[in-house]
Amino acid sequence: MGAAAAGGEAQGAEVAGAAADGGRAALGARIADVFFSEPLFDALPDVVFFVKDVEGRYVVVNQTLVQRCGVKHKAALIGRTPAEVFAHPFGQTYLAQDMAVLAGGGQIEDQLELHLYPTRDPGWCLTRKTALRDGDGAIIGLTGVSRDLAMADQKNPAYGKVAEAVRMIHEHYDQPLHLPALARTAHMSVAQIERYFLRIFHLTPRQMIIKTRLDAASRLLAGADSVADIAQACGYGDHSAFTRQFKATVGVTPSQYRHLRRGS
Repeated sequence: MGAAAAGGEAQGAEVAGAAADGGRAALGARIADVFFSEPLFDALPDVVFFVKDVEGRYVVVNQTLVQRCGVKHKAALIGRTPAEVFAHPFGQTYLAQDMAVLAGGGQIEDQLELHLYPTRDPGWCLTRKTALRDGDGAIIGLTGVSRDLAMADQKNPAYGKVAEAVRMIHEHYDQPLHLPALARTAHMSVAQIERYFLRIFHLTPRQMIIKTRLDAASRLLAGADSVADIAQACGYGDHSAFTRQFKATVGVTPSQYRHLRRGS
């Protein structure tokens, strides 16, 4: 392809892009309700959806969040922060996460979390939050979703190989686990196993390791073992590292989780 032809294609792409942006802006200006997606998210029972203002107060929520919070109507959540909706200390943790996004700390992308709602057993989800900005770029709120962790895609041709790596994680989560060793178990390269983990299990290998270890820790916290012993049993040689990971994923420390679960 000649330089002139390549330049013509690039210019054509720019024109097409500008036209698309113009059409997007024109349609957006004509939409009467900027929260038109709310009823669509109401129809998704495995997705929590919300929009919050700059103070972290709920402005829009979907029916799934309403049901999981154990209230009857959306009005019971609107205008309140997570700290006013969820039990201590979960609400304070969720609000702190929101305020970090609202302060310009960057968006949260598919963060693995274990959520405890009043109306259901603890459940794993992937959370995404992003700031909302006005025309001048100032942050005016945030929006986000928490998706229940999907079932594994067992129809994928690579499922059998990757399942061997998952089996290794489940059998040896109390020991150090490294990505190259998991890749060798699955007879794949590191790049391949990372790609297929996401396609099949919707998690990275690291997220799968964290989930497996914290699932085990959650079960053990129902017993009488010390937090230090549980940390060792779940592959954390450092008690403080275990506590940091647990709080980052669950929203509370292991001791707080034990207290809350015993009180439920």
